[in-house]
Amino acid sequence: MGWRCGIIGLPNAGKTTIFNALTAAQAEVAAYPFCTISPNSGVVPVPDPRLAQLGELLKPERLTPTTINFVDVAGLIAGASKGEGLGNQFLGQIRDTDLIVHVVRCFADGRCPHPLGAVDPVRDVEVVETELMLADLEILERHRVKLEKRRKAGDKQAEADLNLVARVETGLNQGLWAKDLGLKPEELARLAEVPLLTLKPYLFVANVSEEESNEGPCLRALRDLGRKRGVPVIPILGDLEAELVDLSPEEQKEFLQSLGLAEPGINRLIQESYRLLGLVTFYTIVGSEVRAWTVPAGTTAPKAAGQVHSDMEKGFIRAEVMRFADLARLGSAAKIKEAGLLSVEGRDHVVEDGEILLFRFQA
Repeated sequence: MGWRCGIIGLPNAGKTTIFNALTAAQAEVAAYPFCTISPNSGVVPVPDPRLAQLGELLKPERLTPTTINFVDVAGLIAGASKGEGLGNQFLGQIRDTDLIVHVVRCFADGRCPHPLGAVDPVRDVEVVETELMLADLEILERHRVKLEKRRKAGDKQAEADLNLVARVETGLNQGLWAKDLGLKPEELARLAEVPLLTLKPYLFVANVSEEESNEGPCLRALRDLGRKRGVPVIPILGDLEAELVDLSPEEQKEFLQSLGLAEPGINRLIQESYRLLGLVTFYTIVGSEVRAWTVPAGTTAPKAAGQVHSDMEKGFIRAEVMRFADLARLGSAAKIKEAGLLSVEGRDHVVEDGEILLFRFQA
């Protein structure tokens, strides 16, 4: 299962710089030439200290991390919902993603003029978000027309769905995202056929200069907005992070330490995206490979087995479960068995983050 994060923002906000920093380190970049229409797409490994620790402990020939897809689309401009710039093509690219990463410019650079003049992160956010909400209102209006036809044809559910659409429209017109309207699971299910942008998880990336990285006024303004809205803010020194990919691991560590950073901001972006998507990681140890896998929280063992191979889900018998903390503490699967910490789980087992699973199945 591929998880896609769409990188959006105004032109010259640094979206492609962030994308390049994300994907240049061992990422498999898809064959999409960047132009004014087609997006860049890259498969990015998720930083995983547990996987690294399993590698040190078990010494496998191969460690395979789990991944997330990042998609960098062309810059959004005011009027996109009405066809300005890429218009609906841009918005269509974002509708196909699972999470929105909004890159907000928090740096001044005369060589790279701001399309709206002076740098103002709050204004920039409002411009972009207005276009997303207008686009959702447009798609809801089209959905309303379909529902009214269903109601005339005698569909009893259509009346309730029309009321739900009206509630979402009211929220959008008040500047509220659909995801913040407190919709119940059954209401979200009824909206499933409407690909609303404002239902998606969302975060801000503050693309900062070195001066702004020390809580400059632009970064503070964006953090204040994020706190009010409940949107995470990840500061990243875009240009400097793009340079990191050309350095050795030792040089990267020294470089980050000189900036007072424990890890690249790109790592925090990937990890926060992973968290917002509601994902958990489990591991398999098969032959010479230790591999991390991604599933949504709440996934049962047979569905998790299906991520490894469809035959495993079809013929699922049981899962033998170790916990990472136990393996890290005891050092081997044999010692876990001796300690009685290996559990055998059936079809109803819900996979938890950090479990190491061995699937038994009929071929």
